[in-house]
Amino acid sequence: MKLVIQIPCYNEAEHLPATIADLPKRIEGIDEITVLVIDDGSEDDTSGVARSLGATVVRHTANRGLAAAFMTGLQTAIELDADLIVNTDADNQYKGACIPELVRPILEKRADMVVGVRPITDIEHFSVAKKFLQRLGSAVVRLASGTRVEDAPSGFRALSREAALRINVFSDYSYTLETIIQSGLKNIVVVTVPVEVNPPTRPSRLFRSTTGYVLRSLTTIARIFILYRSFRFLALTGGLIFGVGFVLGLRFLYYFIEGTGDGHIQSLLLGAVLLIAGFQTFLIGIIADLIAANRKMLEEIQYLQRKGSARHEDSASRP
Repeated sequence: MKLVIQIPCYNEAEHLPATIADLPKRIEGIDEITVLVIDDGSEDDTSGVARSLGATVVRHTANRGLAAAFMTGLQTAIELDADLIVNTDADNQYKGACIPELVRPILEKRADMVVGVRPITDIEHFSVAKKFLQRLGSAVVRLASGTRVEDAPSGFRALSREAALRINVFSDYSYTLETIIQSGLKNIVVVTVPVEVNPPTRPSRLFRSTTGYVLRSLTTIARIFILYRSFRFLALTGGLIFGVGFVLGLRFLYYFIEGTGDGHIQSLLLGAVLLIAGFQTFLIGIIADLIAANRKMLEEIQYLQRKGSARHEDSASRP
């Protein structure tokens, strides 16, 4: 059983030694532990520091964002023949001693993804606004995904090889919300475990602006929900628009029968526009559902291709 602990990094030469030193060297049920650093185009010596600490390094030539670094890590971990993958932050936010508990549900075959839940209310350096947004974002993700994750923005998580093969991240901002929603909609079993955090070493790079964080998070949630529940979303939207148009049409009809229809032509025109728009939205939902079916087939082909490619590389590496 091989565990790869991946650490996406951008200019983390200063904090990387403490982060790697905090990681466990042995875990019951794990035969081999590899530390993988994904250098996302750092301008400092992140790669050199990582290599000096014994980590395997893969580097982007330019800064592509956290989501891209996360996906590069998953792909590289699969190529390294990982059975389990743990993702943690480079600033040593999460305690490495929690990793054995993080991987336990997967080792016991109770889950394919495990998310570490931080004690949000007890973290002193989190502002009241950030705590509120964390809870709000997690509630929306639970609604969109059908999972029970209490700390959706947590980047401390473990994935089975099977889950890693099936995950795709489309966002260029962050992977945290998208992977949970995607897992819930793909029937990947997600559970949570409580984890502890270390004192902060630097300000968050994702939470520079409360407004920006909220807008980006909501955009990510809406985008993924529409992507995987397109017909439900568009059919409901079209139904609501059609319903409003139908009510306006009935309103005009009522006044027309009363003999005062001439004064309510606006209701007739707006109702007609809404009826047409609602019907068209519903038709777009049907088309989107057909496209979604095609996307699912492509994702299954991609999954089989990844799986076959990883198996081939593993066989080629053996003497």
